[in-house]
Amino acid sequence: MTGTDRCAIHPGVRVAMVQKQDQRTGRLTEGVVRDILTKSATHPHGIKVRLTDGTVGRVKGILEGQT
Repeated sequence: MTGTDRCAIHPGVRVAMVQKQDQRTGRLTEGVVRDILTKSATHPHGIKVRLTDGTVGRVKGILEGQT
């Protein structure tokens, strides 16, 4: 599942995201969502979130079975 729809993401869900400094390489970071930072319902590059460890990035995928 992609991370472009805000309705699919909520605090506590495990996601794979790309941080700003990793956008060129596409390196993904996994973690659990603490806050949703994007206000719009969708975003073409992924919904921006803050993970429980404080890192911020755009969701590239929701990890199955972790909702």
